[in-house]
Amino acid sequence: MKFRSERDSLVEAFSTTSRAVGGRGTSSVVLSGLLLECSGNRLIATGTDLDLTIRVEQEVIGLEDGACVVPARLAADIVRSLEPGAVTVEAMDEKVEISAARSRFGLRTFPVVEFPAVTPAESSESYPIGASLAEALRQVVRAASSDDARPLLTGVLMTADEGTIRLVATDSYRLALRDLKDTKALPGGEDILVPARALAEIQRLPLSSSGEDGSSGVAVRASANEVTFTVGAVQVTTRLLDGSYPDYRKLIPDQYANRLHVGKESLAGALRRVRLLVRDNTTPVRLSMRQGGVDLSVVSQEVGDANETVDGDFTGEDLVIAFNPSYLLEGVEAVAGDEVMIETADASRPATVRAADYDDYRYLLMPVRVS
Repeated sequence: MKFRSERDSLVEAFSTTSRAVGGRGTSSVVLSGLLLECSGNRLIATGTDLDLTIRVEQEVIGLEDGACVVPARLAADIVRSLEPGAVTVEAMDEKVEISAARSRFGLRTFPVVEFPAVTPAESSESYPIGASLAEALRQVVRAASSDDARPLLTGVLMTADEGTIRLVATDSYRLALRDLKDTKALPGGEDILVPARALAEIQRLPLSSSGEDGSSGVAVRASANEVTFTVGAVQVTTRLLDGSYPDYRKLIPDQYANRLHVGKESLAGALRRVRLLVRDNTTPVRLSMRQGGVDLSVVSQEVGDANETVDGDFTGEDLVIAFNPSYLLEGVEAVAGDEVMIETADASRPATVRAADYDDYRYLLMPVRVS
């Protein structure tokens, strides 16, 4: 195998596919490599840990067809370190040579026959996702759990709800919910539970609106066990999580007695400042909601205390409620628009953070009990 490519495009291909490599501490050494397949002037680079697979296809100057498996991170670092310009990659026997200008690196390769056969999810039809997907992932993925002891909560539920597609994620302390009103159907027609890790990789790809129908240029195919997202020349395939997702609808209050309407940046800035005194996850921020706005306070026994006032409109009974400051800040930052609404029933039940002018995103947050 031998081909030539511009350094920057090769760096992008290697870096993108390397993000799927070694994510689960696998004992198989070949899974620490990238499969490079050259046919004519087409190069396909593939990285996988068996749960997540990323494939990138790009144009190169093909000099000899073939395939090899190169050490993923090392190959990416080497190509990134080279001077701008053409890079030549040539595989021979059990070695690959990467050269550019006056630089040359020789790396040992892994056996191609040991690399697992990975194919994208197959279904009879692919579905375009609406242009709001990029924002939806930014808003929802952050609420998924990172604790593998609770595997279902490490996923994002994609479900059909009242004629639209809804994304839901929770780590049991907070819940994020976003409706994709420009998307009407799910591949396969059934709910799917997608690992948040895979959606985080989708989030890193350029998802600007590019489809003729206003879609984001993302096509989705699903089978019984996996789903494939195609974004331009990149395919991300992941195994679906198996199990029944918690009934999140029971967590959403029917009505709220109290509503605080404030500027998004004013509240976010105040939270960032008072959070400077927080040294662990057990220190809450207290919100004293009253007519005219809200008073924020943090008390740290080891450091000191901080207080700040944010002007706003409040309706309801005066209320003091406490939250994990990082979780609250993430919810506020995820809101689209310039104004935020925080709705509460009382100091012990979940509060909702949402945009003042939009109803397609909601962020539910459990309060912290304080004396």
